[in-house]
Amino acid sequence: VIQPDHVTVLPVATTNRPHRISKGHATATSTSSKPPRPNERSVPSRADAETLAPLTPWPPCRSLRRRSSPPSPAAPWPLPPSSASRQTSSASSAPRHDATAATSASRRSSPPRGPTASLPAAASAAADVSAIPNAKVAQPSAVVLAERNLLGSDASLAVHAGERLGRRIATDAITTPVVNTSAYWFNNSQELIDFKEGRHASFEYGRYGNPTTEALEKKMSALEKAESTVFVASGMYAAVAMLSALVPAGGHIVTTTDCYRKTRIYMENELPKRGISMTVIRPADMDALQNALDNNNVSLFFTETPTNPFLRCIDIEHVSNMCHSKGALLCIDSTFASPINQKALTLGADLVIHSATKYIAGHNDVIGGCVSGRDELVSKVRIYHHVVGGVLNPNAAYLILRGMKTLHLRVQCQNDTALRMAQFLEEHPKIARVYYPGLPSHPEHHIAKSQMTGFGGVVSFEVAGDFDATRKFIDSVKIPYHAPSFGGCESIIDQPAIMSYWDSKEQRDIYGIKDNLIRFSIGVEDFEDLKNDLVQALEKI
Repeated sequence: VIQPDHVTVLPVATTNRPHRISKGHATATSTSSKPPRPNERSVPSRADAETLAPLTPWPPCRSLRRRSSPPSPAAPWPLPPSSASRQTSSASSAPRHDATAATSASRRSSPPRGPTASLPAAASAAADVSAIPNAKVAQPSAVVLAERNLLGSDASLAVHAGERLGRRIATDAITTPVVNTSAYWFNNSQELIDFKEGRHASFEYGRYGNPTTEALEKKMSALEKAESTVFVASGMYAAVAMLSALVPAGGHIVTTTDCYRKTRIYMENELPKRGISMTVIRPADMDALQNALDNNNVSLFFTETPTNPFLRCIDIEHVSNMCHSKGALLCIDSTFASPINQKALTLGADLVIHSATKYIAGHNDVIGGCVSGRDELVSKVRIYHHVVGGVLNPNAAYLILRGMKTLHLRVQCQNDTALRMAQFLEEHPKIARVYYPGLPSHPEHHIAKSQMTGFGGVVSFEVAGDFDATRKFIDSVKIPYHAPSFGGCESIIDQPAIMSYWDSKEQRDIYGIKDNLIRFSIGVEDFEDLKNDLVQALEKI
């Protein structure tokens, strides 16, 4: 059942519920003696829709279809023995992206229609974005304004954003339904032409959008304070789509030594095929970044913060100023932080990506990824995505939506347990070193404190022993799963020398992955249970 912003032609079945009509028309009566529930509304028949005045606007919007819208010095740390930066491929003279161009125009040129027109007057006023430092925000819609006024915290946004107001699906269900369809139909050829020319809103084809996925994208945009979000099939594909859409052939990018290995492999092996060169710097080496910006026509600086697996932290505000002064974009992979702990866009980043498989979904049962940021940039990623594919299945979108409703609760629990665990491990005689941004011993602890509200649920540490001792410790724990990934309800532990780098000792040496390094993703279990489990495992070595 479709319920568009203006009543035109509605495909419906007969109903015994009363529908609301404007003054001057008789009110249809129900064939049932049962009085309607408050806020209950039925849909008129096709014939009625052609003669009745437009329905009184009624939030939330229940249309299935989408509206068209057009520095600190580096501290001692395990690092490559090579120089501070290295070049791959030849430098290029490709034109730069102008990251400091004027902000994009409003996503809608026409005034709000239908349900948005009936929102309270307070929702029509401009949102107070002055509280968001360095925010780059386009004119929001009335629904977004109302959402901001109504949902004032991450906790409420995680539960309701994208669903409580402005949902496009006609249903009385509390939860957003899964819309399993590969295509969307049109009433006639003129409606299709109107769609093609931007006068009628629809998705047309499943690769171009889905109402379930759209609700998820709105929720993520609300949490990240982003103008737009596109969800895709995986976090890795989110990085690939972003790089492919925004870095021109012959361009130059900068990235860091400490990052997800598959991202590095893609950048090293695939980008040179398009003539894209790359500078790799140490995470805290701002001099190397400045040198790369000064001596190359840099299109993009792409970095994680915190990074994988040593949890290095980049000063996002400082780096964004450096990049923008040279016309380069800044994209932050915030997977290890989650939008609960860190909002990179408010600190000056142009884009933020997540592997939604981790904290966002949070239940180790679905794979997905997303790119959030300024609409003018995300639109380019979306266009590339529509052409290439990598579509998030609507069932996966539903699972991520469901998981996000407890995101704030899970992350807060993981923050607390991880900090206590890091403090405990740092004092244990069989632990050589702990890597966690919440510890004062972390070289970027001051940066983490200034831009994060929590330090995440991953603790990396080195056992005081060799490869075999570390493997014995891993095999002795009983609660955490021995597996890849992180951010879920279940604790996960792994030895990166085996899990991620078993095929290349040379790469382990280059990037400081020691045989005794462990990455521990803490779930939502009780701290004392996890601590006691680690204690008994450490006693085995």
